Amino acid sequence: MPRRRAPSAGPSAADLTAADLTAAVAAATEELARRDPVLARLVVAAGPCELDARRGLSHFGSLCRSITFQQLAGRAAATIFGRFVDVATGGGEATDLTPEGVLACSEEALRAAGLSAAKTRSIRALAERTASGELPLDDVQDIGDEELIERLSAVPGIGRWTAEMFLIFQLGRLDVWPVGDLGVRKGYATAWGLPQMPTPKELTAYGETFRPYRSVAAWYCWRAVDTVVPDSSAAPAAPKPPARPAAKKPAANKPAAERS
Repeated sequence: MPRRRAPSAGPSAADLTAADLTAAVAAATEELARRDPVLARLVVAAGPCELDARRGLSHFGSLCRSITFQQLAGRAAATIFGRFVDVATGGGEATDLTPEGVLACSEEALRAAGLSAAKTRSIRALAERTASGELPLDDVQDIGDEELIERLSAVPGIGRWTAEMFLIFQLGRLDVWPVGDLGVRKGYATAWGLPQMPTPKELTAYGETFRPYRSVAAWYCWRAVDTVVPDSSAAPAAPKPPARPAAKKPAANKPAAERS
């Protein structure tokens, strides 16, 4: 029986109306800006966080999109995804994507749309497992982040990053910290003035200060890659990342104090 999400996992899009999700994202942004001056300047530079923008895709369609976008620049990925949608839906929209429609396409037709051989195999495997019921997607809003990442990662070609993007952009989970994402690592280093990108382990520790809104912090890290933060003169001469959580004393018998 799937484990239900703990309250600390944050609300999901399935739990909230569009207006509620917008309000939750706005409140999270305000709280993070209050906590961290660097993030506050990013908010001014990049504007409101847009994690509440929904694409209207089914869970299956969203996963197809994430697979298509793996390791590609946004514009190129969007073009290929559009061609894939056209082939898989017979000229329909992305909202019309179904496992059956994908399985009705030949591998050659999917490759001709611009998908690599590996992504074609992955999307077909996703379609097969979804159509057969081996990969249920109707209960994902009730499953914890790590359990859902494990479930999705059983599909060839879906790894942790793809699953985390699904959690953030499809389910609206507000506390996902994708430490393996190159853009988040680069954006964090840029915004906080680090001499080099933090390792995933270091970024995991830095992210503790943003709980339970790490998805929002990740969104601003992505924006930092191509955003000039205003009023940089107001920043310290050598910006520092948030302090790592202090280790608990052994006598307390508790562990020391991780956006997909």
